[in-house]
Amino acid sequence: MEGSVRLLLVEDDNHVAAALSAVLARHGFEVTHARSGEEALRALLPDSGPPFGVVLLDLGLPDQDGFQVCGRIRKRTTTPVIMVTARADVRSRIHGLHLGADDYVVKPYDTMELLARIHAVSRRTLPADPAPSAEEGPDSRNAPLRIGPVTLDLATRQVAVDGATVSLTRKEFDLLALLAQRPGVVFRREQIISEVWRTSWEGTGRTLEVHIASLRSKLRMPALIETVRGVGYRLVSPAN
Repeated sequence: MEGSVRLLLVEDDNHVAAALSAVLARHGFEVTHARSGEEALRALLPDSGPPFGVVLLDLGLPDQDGFQVCGRIRKRTTTPVIMVTARADVRSRIHGLHLGADDYVVKPYDTMELLARIHAVSRRTLPADPAPSAEEGPDSRNAPLRIGPVTLDLATRQVAVDGATVSLTRKEFDLLALLAQRPGVVFRREQIISEVWRTSWEGTGRTLEVHIASLRSKLRMPALIETVRGVGYRLVSPAN
């Protein structure tokens, strides 16, 4: 991946931006620095050059709050967004994920940790559909999954609860789809991180917890995803 990712760094502190840009450049990233929300949004316009592979978004911007910028970014592009901020409370993390952020890194951070997270979201693509078995037939993998009042359409990547569409980020959908394809089966944390985040980096564990909390909140069904202490998570059908 190194040498092939164009990265948009949204940071109003020039000293922080210069130091981070130098590190990112040494790891093969082509960095564009935006000092405000509006500058970042202009950089993401279709006629502003090749698409970015990832956006690093500071929340403390001079012209508008980074949460607002994230919401506006998500309306115009699916480019992965990593929020980088000093706001460490869980409420802010969940709010950022609701707005469409793909990850959330708290300052001060370890540079290698940030690089690992950038690599994880940059590698992300739509998950490949597994080949159907002979018993399933060629079209069965496109059939919507139904778990109680929840419906997942893997083909369109849409989720509904009691017929009402629920807006999920890509990682939230991937996580829910993984659990929903085998209801009742306990997925180990390491397995989820490997299949959804495409990484074995153990630091992703906190991000997994935040995504689980966000899913429970958005679906308004806290008991749907059960925590199996010391192991991982499983999806529990309301019928059970």
